[in-house]
Amino acid sequence: MKRLRLVAVLAAALVALLATTAQADTAYPDPLPITGQRIIHDPTVIQLKSGGYAAYSTGGVIGARLSKNLTHWSDAGNAFAEAPAWWYEYNGTGDPWAPDISYRAGRYWLYYAVSSWGTNHSAIGVATSPSGLPGTWTDHGKAFTSETSDSWNAIDPAIVRADGRLWMSFGSYWTGIRMVELSPVTGKALPGATVHHLATRPDAPYAVEGPSVVRHGRFYYLFASYDTCCAGVNSTYKIRVGRSTSVTGPYVDSTGTPLLEGGGDLLLAGHGRYIGTGGESVLRTRGQDWLAYHYYDAEDNGTPKLGLNRLGWVRDWPVAR
Repeated sequence: MKRLRLVAVLAAALVALLATTAQADTAYPDPLPITGQRIIHDPTVIQLKSGGYAAYSTGGVIGARLSKNLTHWSDAGNAFAEAPAWWYEYNGTGDPWAPDISYRAGRYWLYYAVSSWGTNHSAIGVATSPSGLPGTWTDHGKAFTSETSDSWNAIDPAIVRADGRLWMSFGSYWTGIRMVELSPVTGKALPGATVHHLATRPDAPYAVEGPSVVRHGRFYYLFASYDTCCAGVNSTYKIRVGRSTSVTGPYVDSTGTPLLEGGGDLLLAGHGRYIGTGGESVLRTRGQDWLAYHYYDAEDNGTPKLGLNRLGWVRDWPVAR
């Protein structure tokens, strides 16, 4: 009888665990309430040394937003007054994509992609600024490029420092996410640097892009956007994550499945009015990690808007809150 009661208790516990897991897989937090200029795509956010925050994004000549508190944002124009001439070699409209902002060596560094839809004839450029504010950027040209003969796509850059070295993750479709080492002096790819492979999907078109790599504790975490972007309310973008003890991988999810074999824990997906969550970056400010991303507002004709969620850590895995 005791054995039967024990079996019943264990079975009930298993059912409760499965229900809790299923709920965790389908319930996602809403973003922080934001006012002011909320329209944005592929946001990268930083706390400025002068105080307040800057966000740069796809749209315009790298669109700029400013905030004093992360909750109210104002339109601040563009990073550049006009597109550098070399952009037109890769993009006939001169429109840049998916910037990434960071600070080191007394300067702000802005990386961005120039390409055309559906090709990997692409380039990642780099600019610097003493203040990080729009209108103060000096462009330094190409940091890394890809051609149609390559099996990767040089877009969606993201910078991380590891063990005293500078690295850039990047990639979209064309076999997924890659990483290359940069010169700490020029901020450009080292000549002949190995292109490391971090994540992909098992089947074409290998829909994983927009990486961001951050360190927490003894692990490096690779966040990436999976599935379809840029289709308004029909977008299926979602954010997945894996981790590694080495910045160049191999990255695995919480089940041990390599991200090079289609793995990746689901961190945030569309829910309610917040459709196609992706284009993410991670902001660390005042002891708190934040996940910044865009979503398509189903209650506003699919307009892309800024999403911000606190990023917590449970047993060394990120959790959006």
